[in-house]
Amino acid sequence: MDEEEETEEADADDEEPGMTTDATGTSVTEQALAALRGTTDPRLRELLTGLVRHLHDFARETRLTQEEWEKAIAFLTATGQSCTDTRQEFILLSDVLGLSMLVETLGGHHTPGVTESTVLGPFHMTESPVRALGDGIDLVGGGEPCVVSGRVLSADGTPLPGAAVDVWQADDKGYYDVQQPGVQPAGNGRGLFTTDAEGRFWFRTCVPAPYPIPTDGPVGDLLRATGRHPYRPAHIHFIATAAEHTPVTTHIFVAGGDYLDSDAVFAVKRNLVQDFAMTDDPPLAREFGVPNPFRHARFDLVLERAS
Repeated sequence: MDEEEETEEADADDEEPGMTTDATGTSVTEQALAALRGTTDPRLRELLTGLVRHLHDFARETRLTQEEWEKAIAFLTATGQSCTDTRQEFILLSDVLGLSMLVETLGGHHTPGVTESTVLGPFHMTESPVRALGDGIDLVGGGEPCVVSGRVLSADGTPLPGAAVDVWQADDKGYYDVQQPGVQPAGNGRGLFTTDAEGRFWFRTCVPAPYPIPTDGPVGDLLRATGRHPYRPAHIHFIATAAEHTPVTTHIFVAGGDYLDSDAVFAVKRNLVQDFAMTDDPPLAREFGVPNPFRHARFDLVLERAS
């Protein structure tokens, strides 16, 4: 073997089998996708393959620069650093990009008559206190008195006794309890109720106000950079669960309020907009334990039977 042949053989031995040394805009994607082929979980492989493919296509389409990618990494890092036990900045980011609502819509209920779902939002961070039917969840007072009542039903109209109805809302100034520790008592605007033998629930509260999502973190910076307002229309959150039924996460929105056509998290659905009707009925007010007149929202939660 001559000297040239020995050198070529030595160089070949130094290379790892299958190693591609010519990284190009196309080959990097091919290599990254090939690296996922050994993923044993089929769904995980599908998700990661789609993610890598679309991320790489995005970078090519927009001609993403190194400086821009570094800024994106810094933004995502700051988003994670903003998360606490009572604040979830990544959910907020998903919300304002419309991703939360898209995922909810893709996986939501499509059976006619079943209550439509919408986003969980970033403030379901603490357990709601267990309350008796008819209890008040407005522990501060000062807002416009309101009663919310309804039933939890199966899709065929059968009442669901013993169903759990988890409720949380902002106060009449647009703040959740976790945003104002020391101002609002823990659990203000929250309650976990159990329906009666006829599937009914009811509770006292105040009419919630529209409010801005938190803008003192990276998501707020993003909204300002894109010229968007941070406001959500007035609403009350619900999660309803019952045995042998699929839970639903939803809101009711106050009819006639501001921002119904420009919700910062894109979560408004027409069927979830409810009339908080002014009610002048002294006997009913006494029954509910509220001053007369009062606002009254009636809303049934209809669940799909689990398959």
